[in-house]
Amino acid sequence: MAINPNSLKNLRPGRKPGSKNKTTLAKEDIATLSPSRTGVSWIEDLLHDEASYLLGHECKTIDSKDLIIPGPDYIDRVVKESDRSNTVLRNFQTIFNHGRLRATGYLSILPVDQGVEHSAGASFAPNPEYFDPNNLIKLAIEGGCSAVASTLGLLGSVSRKYAHKIPFIVKLNHNEFLSYPNGYDQIPFASVDQAFNMGAVGVGATIYFGSQESKRQIQEVAQLFEYAHSLGLVTVLWAYLRNPSFKKDSQDYHVSADLTGQANHLAATIEADIVKQKLAENNNGFIDIGFGRTDKRVYSDLTSDHPIDLNRYQVANCFLGRAGLINSGGASGENDIAQAVKTAIINKRAGGMGLITGRKAFQKTMKEGVDILNAVQDVYLNKKVKLA
Repeated sequence: MAINPNSLKNLRPGRKPGSKNKTTLAKEDIATLSPSRTGVSWIEDLLHDEASYLLGHECKTIDSKDLIIPGPDYIDRVVKESDRSNTVLRNFQTIFNHGRLRATGYLSILPVDQGVEHSAGASFAPNPEYFDPNNLIKLAIEGGCSAVASTLGLLGSVSRKYAHKIPFIVKLNHNEFLSYPNGYDQIPFASVDQAFNMGAVGVGATIYFGSQESKRQIQEVAQLFEYAHSLGLVTVLWAYLRNPSFKKDSQDYHVSADLTGQANHLAATIEADIVKQKLAENNNGFIDIGFGRTDKRVYSDLTSDHPIDLNRYQVANCFLGRAGLINSGGASGENDIAQAVKTAIINKRAGGMGLITGRKAFQKTMKEGVDILNAVQDVYLNKKVKLA
């Protein structure tokens, strides 16, 4: 049977951004901005004076030309050069092809591991309908997410209903919050095989870098990621810091650019495809705490006190973008939509790959949660929010 050449016109391989031979996408595959968010006036209404501070910033630290930036052709341009298998490439592309950010190279992920990490009561009491995993997956789908990341039990309880409708990322280890006194150790709750058999496209894990247990966790997660890649699964690392000595005087260096940057570098070293990190809020952790090794140029040349520059240093430590940086949305509170949009602007303009937004979305009504997720996605869809 003859093949109609027109049926292949949308299957051209991705090209480097800016090249003449750009990827051709079917009209229905191109996500569109919400009608009320086509410009930046809605951002100005949300962030007020902060809007110009964030949107007008020009990065004079690490040049954007040196970054490996997200784009529709990210798999062909970046991941294909790595040692990842064809199956990893396919599953990674599956995540990029889903939700409102499909075909952009950016990601919007709903994480729901807080029932273990923070307790189910603390997580779902604000909206008890989310004790039911079915409603959480509905939120991810209605909210246009690229994927949903959660526990083995939560995803497994509805996997036959949803595994073919939205990409699953199974979180393999957790710090359960029922032991007394509370400890801070990530231990395995699930296996890679269980995630694979469920139909997941990826697995996630947390390492508490800086903790007494971190060396064991690094070894455990490195082995999990090696096996996951052998089965074709994408790997996501929650690269968090945890040590009481990282708090000094009034500063919490768990969110310092230099320490979180090094955590990102370690995450990329054990072949995390995506690195989840808290947004940097300060710097000089190595210097002020007085440990480890650093270089004065980290502070004089590679960073400034601007949040976009601090975040860019986090991106740089993800092999300049060869591992994608997604920042966490943080706890729910006042002005959640403004805070989520602010974080998305910082991440996008710094060179990051997206946001992973949980409590800000599911500790609201379904309608409010969808609106917050869509607002974040509209930042990445908005061409007027550019790389700094």
